[in-house]
Amino acid sequence: MPRSPEESAPDRGDGVEDLIGIGFGPANLALAIAIDEHNRRAPAEALRVGFVERQERFGWHRGMLLEGATMQVSFLKDLVTMRDPRSRFTFLTYLQERGRLADFINLRTFYPTRVEFHDYFEWCAAEFAGRVGYGRRAVEIRPVETGGRIGAVDVVTEAAADGAGRQVRRARNIVVGTGLRPRLPEGVTAGERVWHTRDLLHREPQLTERRHRRFTVVGAGQSAAEAVEHLYRTYPDAEICAVFSRYGYSPADDSPFANRIFDPSAVDDFYAAPQSVKKSLLDYHANTNYAVVDGDLITSLYRTLYQDRVSGRERLRILNTTRLTGVEHTPDGARALVRNLATGEEYALESDAVVLATGYTHVDPRELLGPLAPACLTDGDGRLRVDRDHRILTSDHVDAGIYLQGGTEHTHGITSSLLSTLAVRSGEICDSLLLRRTGRQLHADLAGDQDERIGAAAR
Repeated sequence: MPRSPEESAPDRGDGVEDLIGIGFGPANLALAIAIDEHNRRAPAEALRVGFVERQERFGWHRGMLLEGATMQVSFLKDLVTMRDPRSRFTFLTYLQERGRLADFINLRTFYPTRVEFHDYFEWCAAEFAGRVGYGRRAVEIRPVETGGRIGAVDVVTEAAADGAGRQVRRARNIVVGTGLRPRLPEGVTAGERVWHTRDLLHREPQLTERRHRRFTVVGAGQSAAEAVEHLYRTYPDAEICAVFSRYGYSPADDSPFANRIFDPSAVDDFYAAPQSVKKSLLDYHANTNYAVVDGDLITSLYRTLYQDRVSGRERLRILNTTRLTGVEHTPDGARALVRNLATGEEYALESDAVVLATGYTHVDPRELLGPLAPACLTDGDGRLRVDRDHRILTSDHVDAGIYLQGGTEHTHGITSSLLSTLAVRSGEICDSLLLRRTGRQLHADLAGDQDERIGAAAR
């Protein structure tokens, strides 16, 4: 991408940024692009923004950048195309700059590899390196109160590595995009040979060069199937045990009508729907995203299983209708304790490593908001109430905006934590920031006029 001098928003002299983003994954990267493009179109109305990211450099699920693994969404659902296909940050522009546009077209696919799409993300992120505080984590959000109103917040950050070098930055708005937290089965702790799939490629180098015996992969979703395929291919001397409660892997529904649940317009429909309809939609279409596997990968694994049986060396074992009951750490590996749900039989799988493809949970932003958390409105189930513009609804005395990138599935639908609507969502948040700033300015101008009238009357 052609580099240009970094453009900064006009200095309004108060040292307060319009927005600080907490986390700099794909969601906040898309937002940085949307704001950058607005600032270039309207420099007089530019937004002053910055981001903090605990990683030392941009990274998105690096531990699962497995060789040959492909994206589950079309390349057209990149960071910008569905908002503005003319943007200089499109995947196609990236391909052109990398000299691979014609080659990619000849692949005749909508689904690049995950490694290539990650490189696209890094290509985009490089443009904003000067606006991201890498290697820093936000540890506290302090409300800034003036005259009984909270119009800004102080974001306290420290070095992620050692907690040193505390810094405080003030902003009128924050956007929380800290991603998801790995979920482990109850009673199971990660360790040297017990990994969540998020850490698969990071942990593998710890394995010794000795002959490998067995790897146990727990889970029935896409990450589990990809881990099984990767370990089978990478360790030809080892047995791979796939443990899950179902009878078999379930295919993802990626048919055209079902895929419309990922359209930007579906967010409007979902947001406006009654709560009972929201729940039904999530239940109906869970098989588009949760605990499901790409059909081609299912076929490939079944073919592998069959060829093993033909050869008489069954390295791939599918332990279906089987549940993990515990994991024990051992000196040279880990022991997976499992129970067959159909027969009740319990047994142990001595393993070089146990890989847990057991999903993720959302991080509750209230953990970070501290004194601001009680001002966040909730529904009858204790969940945050979130406006259509992805901003948490707060008590009337809070003017500072708290936006969410993720964790809004209950209000905005299934795409909350997915890539599908990032381009459009980033534009919506940018527009909201501009509208709210205009409203603030109008309020300030009116207040100033009123003060002037009062002063004139006194004179």
